[in-house]
Amino acid sequence: MAISAAKENILKRIRQALSNPVPLPFPLSEGAAPVFQPAGDDLDIIFAEEFTKLQGKFAFCMDETDLQLQVKKLIAEKEWSKIYCSEDKWNGQFSNTIHLPGCDASVTGCEWLVARTGTIVMSAAQQSGRTASVYAPVHICIAYTNQLVYDNKDALRALKERYPGNMPSLVTFASGPSRTADIEKTLVTGVHGPKEVYLFLVDAPAS
Repeated sequence: MAISAAKENILKRIRQALSNPVPLPFPLSEGAAPVFQPAGDDLDIIFAEEFTKLQGKFAFCMDETDLQLQVKKLIAEKEWSKIYCSEDKWNGQFSNTIHLPGCDASVTGCEWLVARTGTIVMSAAQQSGRTASVYAPVHICIAYTNQLVYDNKDALRALKERYPGNMPSLVTFASGPSRTADIEKTLVTGVHGPKEVYLFLVDAPAS
């Protein structure tokens, strides 16, 4: 079958292009280099700064005893009477209701904290499950300094290592209280989730 002159010309140009490839104009755009620069400060400082920018309430705890004192002080000051917690580690210390609907605040742990974006990473594999962090009007999250990572990709990599071949059915990246600007472009918090988020960071390894 004869090849037309126009088609032959196109094939000739393709052969020439393949024999003389043009270098990439942006060689670092192929994923070989990180998009964001490495952390310049300690991860706990970066997280606290970013988390508070997003209207989150941050508290640093020296140890478990300090954690109990600070959380109980917060509950007393806010006069919350119904605290929900389904996690064994803190259930006996803070929880006084088994009913998530109607509670004043819920207490949960988390999987990781992403310092660069001030984000709490949670999953369905936690004892608190899918709803405790979003159903209550106030979310109190307890984390430890060894749960800090720098970027989202570090959190995802750590999740894959924690749950090899069996990733949780739901992974949530929560950055501060829920907020939306759907109505007349006015920012409103607490519409699709908690209106307040407290993060207590304990300077001790998680047991």
